[in-house]
Amino acid sequence: MYPISAKARRSVLNEAERQRLLSFTEQDFIRLIQESGFARWLDQMESIGGCAHPIYLSGHTTVRDAASGEVLRHYDTRDEPGGRMAVRCRNRRESRCQPCARLHAGDTFHLVRSGLLGGKGTPKRVQTHPRLFVTLTAPSFGAVHRVSDHKGAYCRARRDGGTCEHGRPIGCGRQHADIDSVVGQPLCRDCYDYVGHALWHASAGGLWNRFCHTMRRHLATAAGITQTAFKKHLTLSFAKVAEYQKRGAIHFHAVVRLDGPEGPETPPLARVTAQLLEQAVRSAADSVEMYTPYSPATGERVIRLGRQLDVHRIRSDAFTESAVTDSAVAAYVAKYVSKSVGDAGGIDYRITDPESIRLAPVNGHLRGLMGVCWRLGGLPELASLNLRSWTHTLGYRGHALTKSRRYSTTYGALRAVRAEHRGGGTGVPEGAVTESAWRYVGSGHTLAEAEVAAGIALDLANSRQLHVEAEGERSQ
Repeated sequence: MYPISAKARRSVLNEAERQRLLSFTEQDFIRLIQESGFARWLDQMESIGGCAHPIYLSGHTTVRDAASGEVLRHYDTRDEPGGRMAVRCRNRRESRCQPCARLHAGDTFHLVRSGLLGGKGTPKRVQTHPRLFVTLTAPSFGAVHRVSDHKGAYCRARRDGGTCEHGRPIGCGRQHADIDSVVGQPLCRDCYDYVGHALWHASAGGLWNRFCHTMRRHLATAAGITQTAFKKHLTLSFAKVAEYQKRGAIHFHAVVRLDGPEGPETPPLARVTAQLLEQAVRSAADSVEMYTPYSPATGERVIRLGRQLDVHRIRSDAFTESAVTDSAVAAYVAKYVSKSVGDAGGIDYRITDPESIRLAPVNGHLRGLMGVCWRLGGLPELASLNLRSWTHTLGYRGHALTKSRRYSTTYGALRAVRAEHRGGGTGVPEGAVTESAWRYVGSGHTLAEAEVAAGIALDLANSRQLHVEAEGERSQ
């Protein structure tokens, strides 16, 4: 007979039986809370902002006076829970770690903004230099479904209808919202140039470099100076970010700035204006090209930029009526630095075999593009493109954000300043030496640790939001 009283039921379900009925996460919670170093572990998680995939290190750091050998400071992980210390993963992708992605986006904002307004080692005079916000796109590889930009607009309306050589419609009379799953999908996959798409991605980094070289040549011609003397009069500085479109193609957003021969510390030639810079950008984008390695399977492809080109002059934040201001551009670039191919429906982990492509949780268009990357990567003539290593990024092998050396500060410098600030200014004293020995001992969370870390990250995000709202009310 089933026990009636609570006491009787508890006696039936002994401790081992109750443990068995708990989920794996609940069991891990009990283990975690009962550990002697739980409170200190919480402190570590809060110090790294609830990082979703922390790196654990073991070792020590000793700061000594160089003259006397006296120990000024000493830290050892032997006193930490598990004998290890947690540090941030520093992954820039939101899909992997939102706390670290937010921190990286913040660093990107300051990196880009300092190149527009000055500060953090960049002189403020850069505000007076010619500056443009440029968007470069990939060419068309075939008609795809697109978002209806305004009410009443259709995807690809055609009065005469018509079909392609494969018998599929070459138009689409539907209206698509941004979240529609068909947006970015080809109208006909057999007509779509998947080989050209993959090869363009593999060559995009080299194409950007040639675009910059072409800009310098066109600027030199427009300014009336020889190409060899360009560096004696002008310096072209930039910061660019790559973004995936819905069709799975990369396009670049770039801040382009013109400096004098010594970089941001010196002004450019007075006759080289923002208008002249814009003309050089447009002419370079129209003429730049490169070629892929020849292969009997693909031939020798010409790689060019797409026809769609946006160029805007960047204005001061004081021009509130303009959408392209210093801070707005910095925020726009920072927004996309934490994105990846996963935000376009792809995956953010490496592909190691063809079967992984078949099982990947992506739509048919991206699966076809990944398959082409894998097959082309097996051709000896195209081995230099490393397409198999970058199949998961659809062949693109560049960094999310790149900049010229003289544009502004660096990520390393920003992190060093933040570490100094959080340490209360207790850096290495003058005349002291540091002895360190560290080794990697693990990474990631258990089930319960992941839940706690996510809660810490959410609490910190809510605290930041409350602070922003309070500051807004105070300023009114």
